[in-house]
Amino acid sequence: MYAVVETGGKQYKVEKGTSLLVDRLDAKEGDKVTLRAVMFRDKDVVAAPKELEKVKVEATVAEHLRGPKIKVFKYKPKKGYRRRAGHRSELTKLEVTELTMLTRKATAPKAEAKDKPAAKEAAAKESAVKPKAKKPAAKKPAAKKEAGDGS
Repeated sequence: MYAVVETGGKQYKVEKGTSLLVDRLDAKEGDKVTLRAVMFRDKDVVAAPKELEKVKVEATVAEHLRGPKIKVFKYKPKKGYRRRAGHRSELTKLEVTELTMLTRKATAPKAEAKDKPAAKEAAAKESAVKPKAKKPAAKKPAAKKEAGDGS
């Protein structure tokens, strides 16, 4: 069982117990974070948005850290143009703790509605079909005038 989750504009394949480095999140160490699933696979593949709402991917923030320093150096030969810069990414290490597909049970019909006749009448009134409101007729576009010779 695995899922593909999206965070920070990037997608990651995760399983239960997986740890991953993502762009810095606004959460403290030890906090639980819910990740948005893009795809889920257990016995079959789930990729429909309505079905993905039932997928629950939870992770805990293990630590905040910084990535390796990336050195950038630009120059143009024989021109005296040199630029030097560096960059270090702010990262968050996540550990996936839970990966489940939620299922909902159908609720049984209420016994109270069967006992009260007033409840039956109210339900019948609600289910009555209301006539549809008529839409106003669409306006026709204005007739075009023919262009004359201009003489």
